[in-house]
Amino acid sequence: MPEKFFVVPDSKHNALVEAAYRSRRYLPDEAAAGARLCADASRHGIRTHNAIKALHLDHLFGSGSQGCVPGAQIEEIPSRFAATRTWNANRKLGQPTAYRAMDEAIALADRYGVGTVCVDNTFHYLWGGGYVMDAARRGYVAYTECTASLAEVVPFGGRFPTLGTNPHSWGFPTTAAVGYPVVIDWATSVVAMGRVQQLKREGRPLPPMAAVDKDGNPTTDPNLAVSLLPFGAHKGYGLALINEIVGAMIGGSLPTLRSRWGGDPGEKHTCAFFFQAIHPEAISGGAFAKGRDQAANVKAVIGDILGHGNEKCMLPGQVEAEWAKKTADAGGLLFSQAEIDAFGEIAREAGQPAWDPSGFKTVVV
Repeated sequence: MPEKFFVVPDSKHNALVEAAYRSRRYLPDEAAAGARLCADASRHGIRTHNAIKALHLDHLFGSGSQGCVPGAQIEEIPSRFAATRTWNANRKLGQPTAYRAMDEAIALADRYGVGTVCVDNTFHYLWGGGYVMDAARRGYVAYTECTASLAEVVPFGGRFPTLGTNPHSWGFPTTAAVGYPVVIDWATSVVAMGRVQQLKREGRPLPPMAAVDKDGNPTTDPNLAVSLLPFGAHKGYGLALINEIVGAMIGGSLPTLRSRWGGDPGEKHTCAFFFQAIHPEAISGGAFAKGRDQAANVKAVIGDILGHGNEKCMLPGQVEAEWAKKTADAGGLLFSQAEIDAFGEIAREAGQPAWDPSGFKTVVV
């Protein structure tokens, strides 16, 4: 159903979001990175991870709790592996940490073909797709995963939530082939907890096998749902488990304690990141059919997948690319009335003037 959106210039959005982060004692470069990721999420239609969500999470689990330390400095841990970096982020804000990690992974990939950066003691970086999409635009295959802030997902066959929603994000440099990077970015639960809250407000049921009640029984009643289920049963569980095991190997916290401060002072409560960038030349076998080079072969493979009557199928990243075109055509980021109201609350907290909706043009999308 078409919806009316207000068109907010990037500069106006970023100025307010940066001011909000600075009001929470973050350094200017941290605030700028936070605003950058939030703007990129909004630009691509990722409304679940825009500035409203980012600042709310920071209030609950970041600078408003003990999960983030404004101005924290990243400490590099010595490693004997030339193509790998391991960092202790010392609870630094997730977005600037993640941007720096991806840049470092790319620099390593330029030198060694592949670069890996592992980060311990950090705060959730929000939209993982934004980091791999940026790397893919720069010509690299990129991957990232992180452990979620809270354990809200019940393992397959269980009844108590011991897993995060644990996203996986892949980006591929396919702009020459299809016009945009293919970005595969997903959480490992059927729905997000925010979706449960939304359906509860609207009086609508959950999809089957998306959540369980307090006794671990599947429910479609959002009023009874207390925990989430992994998508694809044992398959989604396995993907969520990957994040927890990789996080554990980096040094990550127990999932049931993550972002829950207090209790045993010897335990950790922070997230862990994994970043990897691959130079396309490093994975080229060179023997492409009919004289094609690597880029032409990628285009041919995608063309075959979407051929044979599949021409209306969508590629991962296509929806985001189409939304980005809408924002570019509109001349700014698109926000609903409810989102404009939420930004008003952010402005009041930061001591900034609230946006006047009458000053923005509107579009219907």
